[in-house]
Amino acid sequence: MLTYIRQNLVYRALNVFKAELQSNDLDGIDEDAVAIAFKACRGDPKAGAMLHSFAVSSGFIHYRSVSNSLMSFYCKSGQFDRALRIFSSMNDPDTVSYNTVLLGFQNSDDALCFAADMNAKGVVFDPVTYTTALSFCLDDKGFLFGFQLHSNIVKSGLKCEVFIGNALITLYSRWGRIIEAERVFHEMPTKDSVSWNAILCGYSQDGRYGLETICTFCAMLRHNVKPDNVSITAAISVCGHDRLLEMGRLLHGLSVKAGYGAHCAVCNLLMSTYAKCEENEDAKLVFQTMSERNVVSWTTMISVFQEHALSLFHDMRIDEVYPNEVTFIGLLHAITHGDLFNEGRMIHGFCLKTGFVSKLNVSNSLITMYAKFEAMGDSQKVFEELQNRDTVSWNTLISGYDQNKMYQEALEVFCSALSETVPNEYTFGSVLSAIGSAEAISLRHGQACHSHLLKLGLNSDAVVSAALLDMYGKRGSLCESKRIFKDTVQRTQFAWTAIISAHARHGDYDSVMHIFNEMGNKGVKPDSITFLSMLTACGRKGMVDMGRQIWDSMIKDNLVEPSAEHYSCMVDMLGRSGRLKEAEELLHQIPEGPSFSALQSLLGSCRTHGDMEMGQRMANALIEMEPTESGSYVLMSNLYAVNGDWEKVAILRRKMRDSRVKKEVGFSWVDVGNTDGSLSMHGFSSDDTSHPRSEEICYMAGWLGLEMKVFEKDEELL
Repeated sequence: MLTYIRQNLVYRALNVFKAELQSNDLDGIDEDAVAIAFKACRGDPKAGAMLHSFAVSSGFIHYRSVSNSLMSFYCKSGQFDRALRIFSSMNDPDTVSYNTVLLGFQNSDDALCFAADMNAKGVVFDPVTYTTALSFCLDDKGFLFGFQLHSNIVKSGLKCEVFIGNALITLYSRWGRIIEAERVFHEMPTKDSVSWNAILCGYSQDGRYGLETICTFCAMLRHNVKPDNVSITAAISVCGHDRLLEMGRLLHGLSVKAGYGAHCAVCNLLMSTYAKCEENEDAKLVFQTMSERNVVSWTTMISVFQEHALSLFHDMRIDEVYPNEVTFIGLLHAITHGDLFNEGRMIHGFCLKTGFVSKLNVSNSLITMYAKFEAMGDSQKVFEELQNRDTVSWNTLISGYDQNKMYQEALEVFCSALSETVPNEYTFGSVLSAIGSAEAISLRHGQACHSHLLKLGLNSDAVVSAALLDMYGKRGSLCESKRIFKDTVQRTQFAWTAIISAHARHGDYDSVMHIFNEMGNKGVKPDSITFLSMLTACGRKGMVDMGRQIWDSMIKDNLVEPSAEHYSCMVDMLGRSGRLKEAEELLHQIPEGPSFSALQSLLGSCRTHGDMEMGQRMANALIEMEPTESGSYVLMSNLYAVNGDWEKVAILRRKMRDSRVKKEVGFSWVDVGNTDGSLSMHGFSSDDTSHPRSEEICYMAGWLGLEMKVFEKDEELL
């Protein structure tokens, strides 16, 4: 019977038992034969139940070995309650009996309570008991119990057992206690492949022990332990995390020699490693050599080859591999990156049909996608259909409104979020960005957000500090920006750029240069936005030579590719200083052609310095680029007026009327201190009488004007 069971021929083993029972009645059958017969019943509940009846009727149930085997049968058949009833009826259960029941538990808390009860009753723990109990210590509540078990193991002298050592390494690794796991590993006199795999998996899962992982893997090979798919995947995952391309190639070759070159998990990690090292073609080759591909394989390819994401998704369905939520996240990201609006709607429909839209991560990706497509109505609809929203959902919607310059809506969503969730650093980062960019939203709302995040203890976060700096800088509160920068412990590149931008907006050239030099001394590398602020400050101060130096440093020393905004700043700088020809030469060097802002800036400089001919060229280019934009007409009209050419002024204004171009009204905003919770400040323009108390306002403005004249006369007399 045992021979058949070892060969997995359980029915033949049962037939032997039946034949013996029929030929010799009970004479040739003992308790060992019945216990072995129960092992043959695994996977056949009916045969097990019949054998249980036989054991009861024949009296064999009273033998401990038979009861233990019967309990094992019920545990492995998913009938744990029956196994417990048998255990409760036993008069003298031994350690094997307890171990059998312990192995049958599905709930960790129940299993650990049973193990504690065993210890209280004085049951001697053997290696199986310890190994089983430790396997239940991997969840949130079990670590301290496992630590106590380790203490008992040391006291009982069983720490040299390989199975126990492996279980302890797994326990400590799962809880991030790599030092303790290493100690157990190194103290083991004998190690098997599971021991090596356990410590390798612990290293790779932690993410901070790349070198240790590779060194341990090499040590395993030196000890002539043959690597398997577990050890190989652990080593390869480190290569992807630490971008170790050459080591990844070596492990790829080793995996092929070891017979795992087509193993699904190994190939998936090889693809991921090559992709992270920007060797996409190698990732593709690995994919093509795979004999069997799972959802991870296809999802990795979709994430790597975004331009072919839709065709890969189609091939994945033909291959009858069902996608998961990570597949859709990667697919939606590729669609967003490729600006494929209609395809995005199609995948949204597919998610609705398959139920994946109920997955928070997928819905959040849909909100992001529609926000990038400037379809905030669709983003809002997806958000409203969410059954359970997390902080990420709120953050995604707020960020979408901010990116689409719908700043008031972003603030309104933030206010709604406060009643449902606790905002995190990214929530405040998005809403502070919206408040900083919105001229019509009162700064009091930014100050209220500042107060709220202080209460939550987020003021020391690098993201929040940088966002506060940027908001106060954009809204003109330079003193507050300086105070926050001074209190910021972790000064990121964004924080340095924000404080430089704040000073640049206020025309404080000296402070800009001082902070920029300090930033360099601290070893923080400037980015394109930093250089944009530096060029702006130089332009307003008229420091053309310094601006030229910064421009050259940006391109040559920092390898920052100048954008249209950088060129506009340089054109404006040269134009302000009267170097109009240099400005026009630089204008034509812009890779994608002169931008509207650069042309308009040079036209303004032509007006300032009276260059009619160049001004005419700039105006014609601007009108051709934006025929309905009033600023170009106004600037050219002013240039004609300065030169006394009133006929051309009249012609230009007539052209504006014929083209139905209207001059944009300039608005100013004032915070009137409303206490009704209004989001907006009051906006007004010249000769504006829309305010209900406009007469009182005009009267007060007139009175203040008279007061100012009186003060001026008093100063003259003094």
